[in-house]
Amino acid sequence: MAEKHYSLDKFRNLGIIAHIDAGKTTTTEAILYRTGLKHKIGAVHDGETVTDWMEQERERGITITSAAVTAFWKDHKINIIDTPGHIDFTAEVERSLRVLDGAVVVFDGKMGVEAQSETVWRQANKYNVPRVCFINKINQIGGDFYKSLESIHRRLSKNALPIHLPIGFEKDINGVVDLIDMKAYTYKDFTDHELTQGEIPADMADKAKHARSMLVEEAVQADDELFERFLDKGEESISAEELKSALRKRVIAGDFYLVTGGDGRGVIVEKVLDLVTEYLPSPTDIGSIWGKNPKTGDEVERKPDDQEPVAALAFKIATDPFVGKLIFIRVYSGKVSAGSYILNATTGNKERVGRLVRMFADKREDITEISAGDIAAVVGLKDTTTGTTLCDVAKSILLESIEFPDPPVSIAIEPKTKSDQEKMGIALQKLTEEDPTFRVHTDEETGQTIVSGMGELHLEIFVDRMRREFNVEANTGEPQVAFRETIKSVAEAQGKHIKQSGGRGQYGDVWVRFAPNEPGKGFEFIDEIKGGVVPQEYRKPVEQGIRETLDSGVIAGYPVVDVKATLYDGSYHDVDSSELAFKLAGSLATREGVKKATPVLLEPVMKVEVTTPEEFMGDVIGDLNSRRGRIDAMEDLSGGAKLVRAFVPLANMFGYTSDLRSMSQGRAASTMELHAYEEVPPNVAEDIITKRNTK
Repeated sequence: MAEKHYSLDKFRNLGIIAHIDAGKTTTTEAILYRTGLKHKIGAVHDGETVTDWMEQERERGITITSAAVTAFWKDHKINIIDTPGHIDFTAEVERSLRVLDGAVVVFDGKMGVEAQSETVWRQANKYNVPRVCFINKINQIGGDFYKSLESIHRRLSKNALPIHLPIGFEKDINGVVDLIDMKAYTYKDFTDHELTQGEIPADMADKAKHARSMLVEEAVQADDELFERFLDKGEESISAEELKSALRKRVIAGDFYLVTGGDGRGVIVEKVLDLVTEYLPSPTDIGSIWGKNPKTGDEVERKPDDQEPVAALAFKIATDPFVGKLIFIRVYSGKVSAGSYILNATTGNKERVGRLVRMFADKREDITEISAGDIAAVVGLKDTTTGTTLCDVAKSILLESIEFPDPPVSIAIEPKTKSDQEKMGIALQKLTEEDPTFRVHTDEETGQTIVSGMGELHLEIFVDRMRREFNVEANTGEPQVAFRETIKSVAEAQGKHIKQSGGRGQYGDVWVRFAPNEPGKGFEFIDEIKGGVVPQEYRKPVEQGIRETLDSGVIAGYPVVDVKATLYDGSYHDVDSSELAFKLAGSLATREGVKKATPVLLEPVMKVEVTTPEEFMGDVIGDLNSRRGRIDAMEDLSGGAKLVRAFVPLANMFGYTSDLRSMSQGRAASTMELHAYEEVPPNVAEDIITKRNTK
């Protein structure tokens, strides 16, 4: 069946992002229902939702993997990605935002801005994604539109203004006042099929007038002519259409946000859809993308147009039990057709596009092509991973890839039986392809397979998926922290490898200066050799020897990070020198140099937020202090609850959720995310190094 063709200005590529439990998946369900794709709204707790299709998602009532669906509203085509809210799956949000043009940020109206709301907001800022805000659940006890708006102003941005004001309070909420046309849109029951237009309630007239004036003041800043007219003739001189157009410019600029609110299960979601189509950008508003020519390094432009050469980015890999590996791609320019050849610009290899499918969460519909501005999935690509650029075979372009944080938590994993062994290797390979923050390596000392992830839940889900999807039974060890090593001072060291044992010997001699690099900069190799004291062909092996030694650690066997190594002197032998000899010399210099450069141990420190009733506040703070935590801030929340923000080493946070539950009679909740790697106190570091070295 041929798809209806939509012009590019009618496309919206949209993400639904939020803190866990704010109601993203339910809002997405309501959108699917309102746009006619579902005949009823599925409940998350009943496991009936479309976008939470994995068994684990339905059991736990949380979103784990971002799901893509396509909906149609008022002659617009909307590609929606419902993203996870749990911090352990933050990579799913990161890669979705990289390819989306706009986002709806959902807030829990009872809680306002929460920890993960801040994280997804920062991620959206990073990719400059324009967004609108939806304050959900304001119809529930404790739900408050204005308090939530205040928390957006306090914690995220002052530039967020309501475009709709809710009518009623808590359970009596029954619609909104639209500040553009100054009309009320109400419903008797949230499940109504349409909103009834009427006059603004008398007791809201002044509030609505004031809110509209603030909106107009912000809007006119987008247009000099409007601004002049506003100053000369006032608010009345600006028509509703001009106001909409100016607000759209402000939203697309990425530093101004429109806010609405209501019950995410109901008819009010139609107002959210209107905001999406009227104010969020189409691919034409986003304009050209720029990349590099892989051969020359020159900047290359691609316009959002079907006639341009193909440029697309693979942003997600999923293993489908029926069709194999699915590659989700965003096409920026040109057209990708089923059966055609495409260049993998990251590897330089040509690949054949097998099938193209339009995704509806875990269901698929075959299509013949994907045009510029669209999102769909490809079957049949072999070497493509997350962040790979796919482009025209004759006109190549390399787009900026997607960077992911290093996972801070590890566990040892081993197959239960011999038959599980081979299956486990295949399962781990597929799972690492899917999720760039899930890593696998073998501990050289113990021979154990170690898997690393963003948190305990992340790893738990992967072990569960191995059992269900790949029939692999596995035993796991206790969670371990991914420590790092670094240096604090500058030191120079000689690495000299000489071996004479009859016949041709081995000779490599280097002097290397080790210095701390900026945090997060990683390893940097600098070649300062003057003349030919170390010939050119031996310098790369020296770098390789240094890099491998840093990776395997010097003081406790953890990777050494953020180090500058400068090769500045050395000597060679005409006959006995070889690449291997210089690689070993680089390794010897590293072991010596790092030990002399004040090596220290680094540990992941988590930003922890705890929401607790006031009576447990003392216990919560005392407990965080006992875990080597630093209390950063305390805030009052609605309903007598308190928010505690602290920085705590990850090593002391395993099992925290159940400890918190028991200390607060199950009434406190917490979230945590990686804040930074910090130096481990000397007494603690000594214990860690001793334990590690006596393994």
